Amino acid sequence: MNAPRYTGPVYDRVADHLVRKLKGILFHAGPLYFRITPIMPAHHADTLIIGAGAAGLMCAITAAQRGRRVTVLERSNKVGKKILMSGGGRCNFTNLHISPDRFLSANPHFCKSALSRYTQWDFIDLVEKHGIEYFEKKTVNGLSGQLFCRESSKQIVAALLNECQEAGVEVITQCDTAKILQNNGFHLEGNKGTFSAETLVVASGGLSVPSLGGSGYGYQLAEQFGLRQLPLTAGLVPFTLTGALHDLFARLSGVTCEVVVSNPRASFREDMLFTHRGLSGPAVLQISSYWKPGEPVEIDLLPGRDVNRLMTGWKRTHPRSLLRTQLATTLPGKLVTELEALFWPHNRDQPLAEWQDRELEAIAGQLKCWSIKPAATEGYRTAEVTLGGVDTRDLSSKTMESKVGGLFFIGEVVDVTGHLGGFNFQWAWSSGHAAGQEV
Repeated sequence: MNAPRYTGPVYDRVADHLVRKLKGILFHAGPLYFRITPIMPAHHADTLIIGAGAAGLMCAITAAQRGRRVTVLERSNKVGKKILMSGGGRCNFTNLHISPDRFLSANPHFCKSALSRYTQWDFIDLVEKHGIEYFEKKTVNGLSGQLFCRESSKQIVAALLNECQEAGVEVITQCDTAKILQNNGFHLEGNKGTFSAETLVVASGGLSVPSLGGSGYGYQLAEQFGLRQLPLTAGLVPFTLTGALHDLFARLSGVTCEVVVSNPRASFREDMLFTHRGLSGPAVLQISSYWKPGEPVEIDLLPGRDVNRLMTGWKRTHPRSLLRTQLATTLPGKLVTELEALFWPHNRDQPLAEWQDRELEAIAGQLKCWSIKPAATEGYRTAEVTLGGVDTRDLSSKTMESKVGGLFFIGEVVDVTGHLGGFNFQWAWSSGHAAGQEV
């Protein structure tokens, strides 16, 4: 029996619809027409890398140079967003003084292998290979070692992409991953099609700065595959204050001074910045990674100075002067005004000659150990890093491979966090290289 033929204006419109709509396919099945969504192409590679940041790109370059077919999937519209924004647009790409004791982890020994096998000098060689001029930033403590691009952080991203291109790495942006399965390799489904590979590298970063692509996706994958994780907190992040101190610091917003900020676990001598919300600046960002909610931090406003001796000396040499006048020669004037109202309001107009030595000693103690209890931090919105993450007990320190064979975790998603000053980028380069040598 012959199949009936359908003619007439209705079917003419359907035929016209076929021409206009290229996204779907219409086929004839009796009197009805069904729309079929085109099947996205399948991508096959030796290695899939989730995340085109510092760690992901370094891993891709290293693996591809070994002859591996590598595909990098990035959910943002461009690669290396954190690289581009770091260091005020100049990228603090590493530090001359890389050492394991500048990193936080539940296992302080975990980072040693990767850092020793791809060092800061190796990345500096890459920078110089691409003709990128750089400089060392000077800091108040004289221990900087922080290296920045002289022109732009775009040069670092361009160098990495150039290396990817030469090695044959495929980079796909705006690629959201909906599902990942493991069955004789790894299989990903997303808006850009399906992907499969022998090995999978998670380089998706942490929760810090979500506006630059920070997300918890890597932690979700770790949970999916049964890996242990340590609690997540914001690191290298400003403090917020409440009450009278919030108002005081808001009045000082923009004022900076060199301090030592300490708690029982760490101490940093660098600049501190007062903000309209609380405290920031390098010293505060550093100590924030060691801070626990509810505890105070101690601030030495005149580091390296014997303040009691300094003040008694002013009493002898400037007996008719006011304390605020002399103190303003060593601290910002606006800060001194606020400290006067806080620490010696009743002696504000008293010449130094009339101060008792024990009174000056008490003020000196307050300036050397100003105890401040932050209300909180500004959180992931402004944090430079995420503390905690994938437990290193479930990873190889040599290869970054997890206890799930063929699954690797690198960069910020791992429980390794560096100090401020290029250390976290070096961890990205080193851990990415370690995984790239194995995948």
